[in-house]
Amino acid sequence: MPVPGRPPVPPRRPAGPLRTALALPLALLLALLCLPGRAAAADPTVSGGRLDWGIKQSFLSYVTGPVANGKWALTGGAATVGGSVFRFHSATGSYDPATGRLSAAFQGGVRFTGHQENGVNALDLSISRLTVKAGADGDAALYADVSSKSRQTGRTSSTSQTRLADLSLAGVNLKAASGTVTLSGVPATLTAAGSTAFGGFYTAGTALDPLTFSVTLKSAAPSATPTPTATPTATPTTAATAAAATAAFDRGVLDWGVRRTFRDYVTGSVAQGGWQLADGAADGGAFFRWTPARGGWDATARTLDAAFTGTVRFTGLRQGDTLGLDLALANPRLTVAGNRGRLTVDVSGRTPDGSTRTAPGTELATFDASALRSENGLLAATDLPLTLTSAGSQAFGALYPAGTELDPLTFAVALTPDATLPPLPDLGTTATPSPSATGPATPVAASTGSAGRTTALVAAAGLVLAAAIATVLVRRHAS
Repeated sequence: MPVPGRPPVPPRRPAGPLRTALALPLALLLALLCLPGRAAAADPTVSGGRLDWGIKQSFLSYVTGPVANGKWALTGGAATVGGSVFRFHSATGSYDPATGRLSAAFQGGVRFTGHQENGVNALDLSISRLTVKAGADGDAALYADVSSKSRQTGRTSSTSQTRLADLSLAGVNLKAASGTVTLSGVPATLTAAGSTAFGGFYTAGTALDPLTFSVTLKSAAPSATPTPTATPTATPTTAATAAAATAAFDRGVLDWGVRRTFRDYVTGSVAQGGWQLADGAADGGAFFRWTPARGGWDATARTLDAAFTGTVRFTGLRQGDTLGLDLALANPRLTVAGNRGRLTVDVSGRTPDGSTRTAPGTELATFDASALRSENGLLAATDLPLTLTSAGSQAFGALYPAGTELDPLTFAVALTPDATLPPLPDLGTTATPSPSATGPATPVAASTGSAGRTTALVAAAGLVLAAAIATVLVRRHAS
């Protein structure tokens, strides 16, 4: 169906004067990066890192504005930085120090929906598994798995590793790097395939938001010649299938971000607060993790009782020594009967409406449990949609009405001793940023490696580069 309105297309940034101003510092940066004496790692691989990208701020404003009246949601552990920049995590891939060829795939995704009519979104775009690829010839691009709905036909198509944007790494030499390499303010230009992914809202060649990414390079251990051994005859049984129909467990993880807008409210200009973790809870970027888990699973009856440990305490709205918001969510518990699931949480503290409560075992939300699956010794489900209950609404001090969609919930419990639980997102090692790391869309490389020599050289070049681009506008972030 046709979609009314089009997102605004900002004017193109002037290129001529900027290129002239940047020519000398970029040449200096290239020369410094190519100086001899850097110790290259032997066959390094990408073993961590993150990518920060706002995609296109005018598109985000359009999606959440009065025309599309839509929203966006994070998936796969993605997070936000500064409100409207998305952070993708846990980079894996390969790197060749001899040629500078790089391939780094990041986990997490984001889904945009809007223009809803009769419960159906005419706008529905998902982007995930972003991958940066740089070739030995200087060609670089951003690829992603994309699912999008056509404005003209209403049909949804999915593609794997679409070349979404061309990246400009002019003046940056990626050869012989080691440690953590960071590229800041990399210009991105929409490709023809990317234009199709955006439903034709933008034409090929449109400037997207610049992106910043870091990758941690790890030397691969020398491969040893394997010693031939006799292969025992395997029985047609796996650990997962060998598990009894009824299983008790004492290991598990629950990942849940509560609600993104609530986290933004807590840390925003109104509440000016934050959160504290206790009793083993951990911060996974876009979610909190509660662990371990204890309980039981009956596969025949499809009943689950899983109790997790940990506390997340949200505080804010401080007036003198008094906190207007002091809300603790502790020890979440999942119970399932058939396809109906319940999330209960110990709730205590003060909410912005002035009420205080201590309510153990509050039924905070319900969910459809039909997606629970047992595989590789794990009982798990990913991104289960949660719906706030009436008791849950009261727990939040009526900030949200019953029926509100909360952040999705992901969990896994180990049914067998050898089952491996999913790790927290790996954001890699944070490199020391160059002086121009927060500047505009000009790629700046930083690498932590041999005795800090490269970092010092990049910092010196960054100072010259920062002086050359001091008059360029800082990228605007939408709330």
